[in-house]
Amino acid sequence: MPRRILGIDPGLTRCGLGIVDAHGRQRVDFVHVSVVTSSPGDELPRRLRLLADGIEAVLDEFKPDAIALERVFAQQNLPSVMGVAQISGIVLVAAERRAVAASMYTPSEVKAAVTGYGSAEKKQVGTMVQRILRLDEIPKPADAADALALAICSAWKSPLDGLASAGGRAPAERAAAVASPRSKDAPTAAQSAWLAAERAAKTRGRRVR
Repeated sequence: MPRRILGIDPGLTRCGLGIVDAHGRQRVDFVHVSVVTSSPGDELPRRLRLLADGIEAVLDEFKPDAIALERVFAQQNLPSVMGVAQISGIVLVAAERRAVAASMYTPSEVKAAVTGYGSAEKKQVGTMVQRILRLDEIPKPADAADALALAICSAWKSPLDGLASAGGRAPAERAAAVASPRSKDAPTAAQSAWLAAERAAKTRGRRVR
């Protein structure tokens, strides 16, 4: 059975919702994409309610097994951060009520998972989403492509988590073992690049300490 994942690119004006079905580590299939919107001219409570209604409607219709949500990170645009945080809270509550696991990923993690490069441009991400999901065109607006990228990242991250925690071998040795000809679930090039980026991030963290 495929694992259904809902990716959510949170935003107060536009909130992207993208769903994929993950078949192991090698294939993800497109299921749904949409963007829920609210008007900047409306009062905040109404905007939050409209977005919450749209998110919950998708949750109830497609019944995902997991949710992938973009992690809020510090930036100079405080209103934008606040809007993302508010929508993220709505998503987490909706997921908890339905007993759906929710995971959060940084933009760099998502870019590395989909393109193999953590600093990829939005157009590169959109192009890879189109190719991975075998779509006729890049999903638009960018919020839609970003939501699908989040879902793809989640689909590929879970197997790699298991890979990174297995046994006592070094990460590179474990990756090589999984990618050997004897393995039916060898990671894709983007997945391998994502794992390398994750190792590099952990190394930088150790140096800082």
